[in-house]
Formats: sequence, C-alpha cells, structure tokens
Amino acid sequence: MDSFFIILMGFFIVIANIIGFIFYRKKKNLFFSAFTILLLAVLFGAIGGALAIFIIRDPFAMFYGMQLGYYLMINSVIVFIIAILATVVKKYNSKNM
Repeated sequence: MDSFFIILMGFFIVIANIIGFIFYRKKKNLFFSAFTILLLAVLFGAIGGALAIFIIRDPFAMFYGMQLGYYLMINSVIVFIIAILATVVKKYNSKNM
C-alpha cells in the first residue's frame, strides 16, 4: 500500500508541474506558473487526503494529504525562486546591453 501512495505522490507532482508548464507557455509568466502550482498543491493535497481516507479508512490518513500538499508547496517555492532568479538575470542582462 505504501508504494501506491508514493507513486500517487510522484504522479501528482508531475501533473502539477506539467499544468504549471502549460500555463507558462500560454501566459509567458513564471510567477503565474508558480502561483498555479501553489494552488494545485492545495487541490492535490485535498484529493490525496480524500483518497487516503477512502482507501485506508482511518481518519489519520488525512495527514497523507497534508504531506502531499507540503511537497507540492516546496515545489512551488522552488519554481518561484527560479522565477525570481530568471527575472534578476534578465534585468541584469538588459542593463548591461
């Protein structure tokens, strides 16, 4: 059962990043993409917690959803830091030209 939840966690992280990438391609804004991944962290955390409750049938399984949301929030913070670094590099390069 543990391997199922680890695979599900990886699946949710990959799907959140793919959706964030699609929004980046549409809007051309890394900050919007990071915000989208942050919102998906809440959504996928709730879905993962609900699935864990239905599968395990234990109220403490909701902590799985919180853990999944935590990993996705770390993922969105990483994307946000990359967006900040890309913006700083872009501003620095435009001033030097």
